[in-house]
Amino acid sequence: MTRTTFAQAPSLEIDDILADEDLHVIVCTGAGGVGKTTTAAALALRAAEQGRNVCVLTIDPAKRLAQAMGLSSLDNVPRQVPGVSAPDGSGALFAMMLDMKRTFDEVVEGHADPARAQQILANPFYQTLSSSFAGTQEYMAMEKLGQLRVRAEAEGTWDLIIVDTPPSRSALDFLDAPARLGSFLDGRFIRILTAPARGAGKGIGRIAAMGFGLFTSVLSKILGAQVLVDVGSFVAAIDTTFGGFRERADETYALLKDSGTSFVVIAAPERDALREAAYFVERLRADGMPLAGLVLNRVQRLDDPDLSGQQAAAGSQTLTELAGASTSAEAESQRLTAALLALHAQRTDVAARQRHLADRFTAAHPGVAVSSVPALAEDVHDLDGLREIGNLLALGR
Repeated sequence: MTRTTFAQAPSLEIDDILADEDLHVIVCTGAGGVGKTTTAAALALRAAEQGRNVCVLTIDPAKRLAQAMGLSSLDNVPRQVPGVSAPDGSGALFAMMLDMKRTFDEVVEGHADPARAQQILANPFYQTLSSSFAGTQEYMAMEKLGQLRVRAEAEGTWDLIIVDTPPSRSALDFLDAPARLGSFLDGRFIRILTAPARGAGKGIGRIAAMGFGLFTSVLSKILGAQVLVDVGSFVAAIDTTFGGFRERADETYALLKDSGTSFVVIAAPERDALREAAYFVERLRADGMPLAGLVLNRVQRLDDPDLSGQQAAAGSQTLTELAGASTSAEAESQRLTAALLALHAQRTDVAARQRHLADRFTAAHPGVAVSSVPALAEDVHDLDGLREIGNLLALGR
């Protein structure tokens, strides 16, 4: 892709961002399947080899990050990647993979006495909530980010945390899910399930209990009586223990808005991915969150941009006709050349479509800095591959 593709947009200066010592959190976000994990890992490696102490938090279920970094596995504890540092010996890289349920368990264990924590952890509703409730992964990603930042400030462990956000259907889920989950756990609907235990008594309490009994009898038929018992027990257990999920979400949300945080939006040069990127850019601006810029991933690169697709297609057709059905060496060479020209014509069409989509994005968001990474022949599977991605990110366009 040529430099004119992003003529309307400033260049995203990756090395300047990584070198900014006042920047302590970088959040890589975007639609699913656009290369967030690879980008986050490449940024983390490049920052570490420039002398920063970095922890990269990934939520990629494929676990490619562990393989790329030469680690046998990643878990909920940051582990140092061996052999990564700056030429002067400074800098280090730590990596971890979010364990959603374990992080939720840590929240419980950190805010409850052992007996109450065990009661919550053993509750069937809690086990479902911590494993599969919509938005829990996004909430726990932010929770883990908050934990890492607190640890970094207390121990000086890392001066930069890079977050690979969950592979959600929508990039906005990362910002919306914590408040949504907090509202659910703190909301009136779920708290009314413990009303009989809190409101039992005389007079109005008995009337309220009678009305609640009619309400729960309907819910029992829909959800099942045991589910209501489990939910009620769960809410009663957490109510006096550490409640205020919404407050915890607000604290981490404030961290995301802090001047020491910056967002990098990742997108592929595809209509849906760029639409998601546009939504996210607009949301960040509306919420006053710091945006570094956009990384356009897997961009089609042309080996000979001066040869147009139309010329290549015409040349391919001519050579195919010349070769005909002949089996001579010359005819075979003509057919091979024709195939290569046809491939170039296809890639030219892809590049033109990508340029059009990119230009539409930059026209709509002219102030957003942009960097692009060309599509590579194979997936990244080691540190050298991550270094190559980092170099391409720094080159920009």
